[in-house]
Amino acid sequence: MKRRFALANVALGVALALGATSSALAAKYGPGANDKEIKIGNTMPYSGPASAYGTIGKTMQAYFDMINAEGGVNGRKIVWVSLDDGYSPPKTVEQTRKLVEQE
Repeated sequence: MKRRFALANVALGVALALGATSSALAAKYGPGANDKEIKIGNTMPYSGPASAYGTIGKTMQAYFDMINAEGGVNGRKIVWVSLDDGYSPPKTVEQTRKLVEQE
């Protein structure tokens, strides 16, 4: 259930990024965005007992590759950073912290 909620949050973030107007893009960018790219990160269970759900992350990567091939979002490319959490809560916390602090 928590995984589904996290995926819904990612989908909402993507929808908001894709629906942004050019006037909103002219404003100062927050972390993970600049004139050339929009960086989006998540964790997925690419290994471990729920590794079958890792195909969701691979599918999202393919979708963002398609968006980038068509010119991106208002000319900016989407950089998708997806880390393996092994379906382990402590590993998820570690990987999320890595995304926030390093990526």
